[in-house]
Order: sequence, then C-alpha cells, then structure tokens
Amino acid sequence: MPSIPMSKNLQGMLLVLGSTLFLASMAAMVRHLSDSVPPMEAAFFRNFIGLLILLPTLFKYGPSLLKTDNLGFMALRGVFNAGAMITYFLAITMIPLAEVAALNFTVPLFVSLLAVLILKERMGIRRVGSLVIGFSGALIILRPGVEIVQVGAIFALTSAITWAFAVIVIKHLTGNNSSLTITFYGVLFLTIFTLPPALYDWVWPKPEDYIWLAALAGAGTIGQLMFAQGMRSADATLVMPFDFAKLIWASLFGFIFFSQVPTVWTFAGGALIFAGATYLTYREGRDKRQAEATPDPV
Repeated sequence: MPSIPMSKNLQGMLLVLGSTLFLASMAAMVRHLSDSVPPMEAAFFRNFIGLLILLPTLFKYGPSLLKTDNLGFMALRGVFNAGAMITYFLAITMIPLAEVAALNFTVPLFVSLLAVLILKERMGIRRVGSLVIGFSGALIILRPGVEIVQVGAIFALTSAITWAFAVIVIKHLTGNNSSLTITFYGVLFLTIFTLPPALYDWVWPKPEDYIWLAALAGAGTIGQLMFAQGMRSADATLVMPFDFAKLIWASLFGFIFFSQVPTVWTFAGGALIFAGATYLTYREGRDKRQAEATPDPV
C-alpha cells in the first residue's frame, strides 16, 4: 500500500510539538545536574558539545561557511545569547520548571516591543493590546505586592529580555547570511562567552555527569533544530499554539522528578502570556502576507 505523504502543515505541527519535549527535557536535565554541576558550567558544556555536533557541517561546507561581513554582529548576538542562556539555566535551578516555561513565553512580547523601540516599527492598537494581555499574565505569575518576587523569576525574565535582543540581532543578520553560518557562529561565540562564567565556579563533573551533559546538549540542539524546521514547514500562526506544550511538559517533569506542584497562577498567567504572544504572531504574520501581496508602486 503506498504511503500517504504528510502535509507541510501537519509536519510543522509535529516538529514544533516534538521540539517542546526535547527543550523541556533539557531544562529537566539542567535541574537534575544542578547539585553537582553549576548552571553556568552546564551552559558552557551545552554549547561546547553543541559545537562538536556542528563540526561535521563545517567540514562538509568548508571555509565558505565562515564567510561573513557581519562578524561584529555575530559576536553581539553571542553576548546576548550567552546572557539569556546563563540566566535561563540559573532560573531553572531556583524556581519550578513550569514557572520558568511560563515566563519564557514573554520572549515574543519583548521582541515586538524592541522592534518598535529599535527598528522603529509601528505600535498599532492591536500590538498594544497583545502586549498588555501578555505582560498582565507575567504579573499574575509574579504577583508583586502579594508575594516577594523570587530571584529565579527575575532571572527568567532577564533571560527572555536578553534573548529578545538576540532575536533582533538575528533578524539583522538574516539579510545577508545563511542560516547555517548564523547557527555556527552563534554556537561558537556562545562557547567562548560562557567559558569565563563557567571557570568562575568550575567543578569537575563526575564521570556519569558527562553523560547527562551530552544528553542535555543533544536535546537542546535537536529541540532548536526541530523548532526552526517546524517554523519553516508551516505558517507560524498555525504551529505556534503547539509551543504551549512546553508548559505541560515542564509541569509534568517538575512534578514527577522534582516534586514541584505548579500553582493555578502559573497556568493562568502562562495562558494569558501565550494568548498575547500568539495573537501578536498571528497579526504580524497576516500583516506581512498582506504587504507581500500588495504590489510596490512604480
């Protein structure tokens, strides 16, 4: 019997859904290792091993892969990316995995805000509404004035903000650099910039820890690749709702492995943040398609 080809949309949905499992697994492994491997060191190993995974790509494409006229911006992206990863790993060791995952949904909101401030994009009423809804969700999770805002939550939001800056730089780089070149330089500079913080609190991992470090690096790399491919396979507005599974996986792993019980505030706030970010993705995707369909004046 001939096999039925999978549609691009279904492929994109499954890839994004699979990416959430791998990325949540990486977070759980960082938490598991935190008693023996400091989070900043885990961040270095995640990038160093990821660089080793990418080396065959360099051998395949040769020096042409390294050709770029934007080395400074590549390094700047690495600085922001390193800050985002280190603060993300620190947050994982301090607050429940579900709370980190929920606050991480604010990334598209910060990207949209920075696009207005840095790229001078228009701040329409719908964008304002999406940002208000999304950041209201963050306030529900943090509940300042009702509870003391934990340091881990501050790290999670710092990670989202610094990663948003990295996304803005990546948008600039995609204009005249291939995705492979951006990816390779990203991992290279991440390895370089996460080494000094790792050395500050260095502890030699136990033999079994190296297995976990390799596993978390592999899970992170596979998860990112699956997400990127899923976004290329189908429209972002179609596949982004499946990214909410990160919160489900994080809650499940946190409960099973670390006895973390997510609060109703985490789910309520996470849902609001995700709703705001998803609507923002939908609106901006539709506006982009309409702009592309409109002929330029001649």
